[in-house]
Amino acid sequence: MLIDSHVNLHAPQFDEDRDAVIARARAAGVARMVTICDRVSAFEAVHVIAMSHDDIWCTVGTHPHEAREDPHLDAGTLAQLAARDRVVGLGETGLDYHYDFSPREVQRSVFQAHIDAARQTGLPLVVHSREADDDMIQMLEDADSKGKFKLLLHCYTSGAELARRAAALGAWFSVSGIASFKAADAVRAVIRDMPADRIIVETDCPYLAPMPMRGRRNEPAFLPYVLAKLAEVRGWSLTEAEQRAEEAFFALFHRIERP
Repeated sequence: MLIDSHVNLHAPQFDEDRDAVIARARAAGVARMVTICDRVSAFEAVHVIAMSHDDIWCTVGTHPHEAREDPHLDAGTLAQLAARDRVVGLGETGLDYHYDFSPREVQRSVFQAHIDAARQTGLPLVVHSREADDDMIQMLEDADSKGKFKLLLHCYTSGAELARRAAALGAWFSVSGIASFKAADAVRAVIRDMPADRIIVETDCPYLAPMPMRGRRNEPAFLPYVLAKLAEVRGWSLTEAEQRAEEAFFALFHRIERP
């Protein structure tokens, strides 16, 4: 089955036609979706979408861009919200030193709270990392030394060294439409070396529409283009790529039962 592991269905870009977007995803064969929380203050809006659809689940967390909104966020708050029905992961969280919309020390503190909550709950951690490879791997390796937790590096565009060391920690990776961009040779090179049993796919909609839809608002119905690019890069058939991504998804998001 096709599974979009990272959608942002609460985003305002979908306010006018959210139900139609979901319907188009189903028509395109997308059987499962995980809609992602970008800040704890938006969690209720995210959660109601998951609660309203049998084929959608959600996460709870705060993106590094939004970390400044809740600089004292703690693991207990995250764990309490994560206990709700249809919550299957923590995040999107992490470090983004490209934009620095939140102070770096605040990003690191909020990220640490998510790591601690992942260890407490056993739920996978959905991680965003941009131009922060050194601090990212240091925090992940330090945390891993204190106890294992599930980890997904989503929409991976960072360096080969971070990918290698995160893979050694048991991390999963998700591939997005960026893999189809003409200038993304470095991203494709990393995808070729990712652990074959820990790769999943995503759209990250409404952002990062894959070729040939680039420039349009992205939506989960475009996921087949991402899967096709993954298959091409790895030298897999479409069937093999779909089966591998499905197996990896259910191994990571263990709260979601197989149909």
